[in-house]
Amino acid sequence: MGLLKLLTFPVSVPLAGGHWVLQTLLDEAERKYYDEAAIRQQMADLEAAYQSGRIPDEEFELQEEALLERLLEARRHHQLKQADAQGAGQ
Repeated sequence: MGLLKLLTFPVSVPLAGGHWVLQTLLDEAERKYYDEAAIRQQMADLEAAYQSGRIPDEEFELQEEALLERLLEARRHHQLKQADAQGAGQ
């Protein structure tokens, strides 16, 4: 078994490193996508743009609905992660 590991070392190490990089990128993208503070900031920016007349009613309603759905999704995501973490701790 040790010899097999030694022979596959030149291939397995870069693959493991590539996996780590991809997982790190995925984790960061997920963190940004589900950041409730960022979503609320986007909602505030949208409201300001609407109040100043830079976007029409229809576009405001569509974007607001999408942001509200994303906020609810982010809350569910955080609740699931918290439940998973508590379940793993038991």
